[in-house]
Amino acid sequence: MNDWETPDDVRLSPRERVALLIIEAELRQDRRLVHRMRATHGRSRRRRGPWLPLAFLLLACASVFTAVVGIRTSDPWLLWCFALLWPLTLLQGFRLLCRATRRRPPSGGVTPWL
Repeated sequence: MNDWETPDDVRLSPRERVALLIIEAELRQDRRLVHRMRATHGRSRRRRGPWLPLAFLLLACASVFTAVVGIRTSDPWLLWCFALLWPLTLLQGFRLLCRATRRRPPSGGVTPWL
């Protein structure tokens, strides 16, 4: 099938072809629309990997470990490590929560965390 045929093998008249080309050119100039179309197309094609939940779990375990050991030993280096890890853990947890609550088109399934 070429660009000028529809699935039913109906050909467009020259006037309709020109009108269609003008409409397509105007739509390509709309940067927001092009960006949204690319973002939607990219999201539907790629499957999200388990990296965000995995990063959150590792950061949470490291934060809890450094907090507990730092408090028990009163080692300032461990407490500073906790102070650096905790904001990163909160950020990843917030991103994971946003992913889980993001609106998706109804697909008939349950919203996956991964």
